[in-house]
Amino acid sequence: MKYLFILLLSINIMACSHTPTAPLPRAQDVDLDRFMGRWYVIANIPTFIEKGAHNAVESYAMNADGSIATTFSFNKNSFDGDLKTYTPTGYVSKEDNSLWGMQFIWPFKAEYVIAYLSPDYQHTIIARSARDYLWIMSRKPGIDGNAWQELLQLSAAMGYDTQLIKRVPQQWGIPNKQDRNPVMSHGD
Repeated sequence: MKYLFILLLSINIMACSHTPTAPLPRAQDVDLDRFMGRWYVIANIPTFIEKGAHNAVESYAMNADGSIATTFSFNKNSFDGDLKTYTPTGYVSKEDNSLWGMQFIWPFKAEYVIAYLSPDYQHTIIARSARDYLWIMSRKPGIDGNAWQELLQLSAAMGYDTQLIKRVPQQWGIPNKQDRNPVMSHGD
């Protein structure tokens, strides 16, 4: 059942991949080693599996073959809701470290663009050419108002409708139903 769900997600993402005329910006010279580790999802234009996500975290670790082991986890509908975990694999483009294909199920790869990355590797925007989904992530579960406004402005400049961007509730330091230990490195 879980694989059918992931297959449907992959098909949905691939089906929505028309490209607007303006290309997405890409973060320059992404140091993959620095990018690895835990990222808290601060806001997104959610896919159907992410609706109702609380304490969403995406973690990355480099595999020996150069692919990216990814763990995406969140509590469904509340901070103590059921823990949902997905483990897609990222494939970095030979052309540019900011362009990945994210594979939930073979053979489908969804576009994953590191469209913005702060110089200190503390904030990032992951985008798609279709402008259908977006993820604003931070190394910490909170973000100050100035950084939030800057990331929203950057998203708008990329062609996103900021009214569609939803904050993801983050509340740490309270017991969850399940203990989770996302990949920890670089900025944790």
